[in-house]
Amino acid sequence: MKADAGVVSELNSALKGQLTVINQTFLHARMAKNWGLEELNSHEYKASIKSMKLADDLIERILFLEALPGMQALNRLHIGENIPEMLSGDVKVHTEVRDQLLTAIDVMEKAQDYVSRDLLTEILEETEEQIDWIETQQWQIENAGIQNYLAAQMED
Repeated sequence: MKADAGVVSELNSALKGQLTVINQTFLHARMAKNWGLEELNSHEYKASIKSMKLADDLIERILFLEALPGMQALNRLHIGENIPEMLSGDVKVHTEVRDQLLTAIDVMEKAQDYVSRDLLTEILEETEEQIDWIETQQWQIENAGIQNYLAAQMED
């Protein structure tokens, strides 16, 4: 099934966003693990795997539409050197992904590609859940202090 070029372009933009999230969250997970922050490592690692599965869904959809997935490019990574910077960077990358997804969903609606729209809507929901989780972590740091937050993240 051949798709409209705009549809494929937006699906590839969504894929680019997921590939960026995979790389950033995986690196942040391993940084947290290296620092002994097992809870944060676990969450970031699972988020990376979830993004990988969503990227796989996008790849399958693009191939179904008889197009080639764009695997070469990433958006800018926002790598933190400490936990507050990591969380801030994660909010940035997820917000960028969310904004792109909203545009892409609109394109799918106009093109009447409801299967792609539904896939992107699922990714949007996951992205918004992740933003909420990160903002909760930032709130905890702000209200409990970084030392208490780090101590809680060491528990497994």
